[in-house]
Amino acid sequence: MPNSNAELIERFYLAFQRADADAMAACYAPDIRFEDPAFGLLHGREVGDMWRMLLGRATDFTLTFDAIATLGQTASAHAVARYTYSATGRAVVNEIATRFAIRDGLIAEQTDTFDLWRWSRQALGVSGWLFGWTPQMQSAIRTKARHALSDYRKRAAT
Repeated sequence: MPNSNAELIERFYLAFQRADADAMAACYAPDIRFEDPAFGLLHGREVGDMWRMLLGRATDFTLTFDAIATLGQTASAHAVARYTYSATGRAVVNEIATRFAIRDGLIAEQTDTFDLWRWSRQALGVSGWLFGWTPQMQSAIRTKARHALSDYRKRAAT
């Protein structure tokens, strides 16, 4: 018997592989709650806009995923995103563990976990190596990501 929650998560990741942010956003409940180390906490339309911004900028993007597991109205998965970070032109391989909460056939909560210091070493080079582990640098990364999203959303609204 097919598991509709597993199918939802697979549909989300297949859209992610195609860099189809609109199809990804269609998997979300309108009041989606998303959290990751780079952006912190996002809600609602911010989440789909984050994917539109990131995938719109991504070059050399590929994604693999596996280990989709479901239990009741929760799910988890593992993904590896490979891309060139647009701000520095540096190659990034980001391993992501994700937990999902599902409500009424849509993703209501998504929590992505990855090593922000590892990401910063790849994306930022020497400054990431030296300071990416510090709370100050991690806060600066989140601030920059949030500002980029805010700017993207303002441009998209005009």
